[in-house]
Amino acid sequence: MTPLPFGLACVAAATERAGHEVQLLTLPSTIDLKGRIRETIQRQRPDVIGISVRNIDDQNMPNPRFLLENSKNVVATCRATSPATIVLGGAGYSIFPESALAYLGVDMGIQGEGEVAFPALLSWIERGKEGPAPPGVYLATRPPTPRACGADLDALPLPDPSLWLHSELATARIPVQSRRGCPLDCIYCSTSIIEGRPVRRRSPAAVVHWLTEVRQCGFRDFYFVDNTFNVPLAYAKELCRKIIAAELGLDWWAIVYPKWVDPELVELMSKAGCTQVSLGFESGSEPVLRQLNKQFNCAEVVTIAVMFRDAGIKRNGFLLLGAPGETRDSVEESLAFADGMQLDALKVTVGLRIYPQTPLALMAVTDGLISPDDDLLFPRFYLTPTLRDWLPARIAERDSQQPTA
Repeated sequence: MTPLPFGLACVAAATERAGHEVQLLTLPSTIDLKGRIRETIQRQRPDVIGISVRNIDDQNMPNPRFLLENSKNVVATCRATSPATIVLGGAGYSIFPESALAYLGVDMGIQGEGEVAFPALLSWIERGKEGPAPPGVYLATRPPTPRACGADLDALPLPDPSLWLHSELATARIPVQSRRGCPLDCIYCSTSIIEGRPVRRRSPAAVVHWLTEVRQCGFRDFYFVDNTFNVPLAYAKELCRKIIAAELGLDWWAIVYPKWVDPELVELMSKAGCTQVSLGFESGSEPVLRQLNKQFNCAEVVTIAVMFRDAGIKRNGFLLLGAPGETRDSVEESLAFADGMQLDALKVTVGLRIYPQTPLALMAVTDGLISPDDDLLFPRFYLTPTLRDWLPARIAERDSQQPTA
């Protein structure tokens, strides 16, 4: 199911608050995409069109799908229908601001948070583009301006709940974000490129106020998209306490980093309505965990998984195989480790997507898997060379032996 466009909705809310007329258009895969775009543009006659690029590809090494082709079609339809200025943004764009801008042939783009930058960009355009562009703006004809991350998330508006009342996507879980940024520095991760390293938080009261508004519109299923719901631990506990006190009757999921979890947090999450967590432990081999720069060990993963199980919270696990230092023995160790926890679901991924400005990209250059000049916009993956033939076959064999639902 296509996820609800939370980031785009946040930018729309900020732009509307800045005094601009805004029309938010979601594009589920089930509609006539070109027809919907043409009809909306002809009706609204916009001066500026913002396009959010959430994902560049599907991160599937055996058969990768390059998703920017879809974005290119959207851009082409907008160009054919309107002379409006086109601005790119979104998580996927923020990883590749220059190469994505060039590939899509768009006027300008915003790297990072758009709630401040996009309204500032509109004002800059209204002034005839005099002076430097706002922070984070990339132009095809000028050097980029340094990006800026807002320290006070409470100053940035959350989407109006009515956004989902008439959406084709209303059956999806409502995304909610309470924090941005990640300081954990996993070698492959792009989160700090998108959101920065410092963890910035909305006040728990502001988050619960928004949840209450959405709940009053009839929605109760949510998904916290924070990369690490339990970091910082004290904040996560306070947020849960506020949700419990509000008596909203929610059902929500979260992503948990398998460290810095104690019984009190698990109990609070359960009482607040959490029914499922994603545990990205990635490996069951201590040496590989160290290579990935994980801050936890296998024993901590097991302890935390048991705590959630005992609280009646479903646990989804993730293995990421083929990292630097991976061997056949470490792969088998990881598979046995994951199976031993008897998780409710397990996703096994072969190969690590290589993103720019990450330690993994440097390792891939050193190991001869990529060159320093490669454009990583087009999917490239790290897989330990000695496992290149064996590992995909081993996982395919394992998958064929798994019971079907």
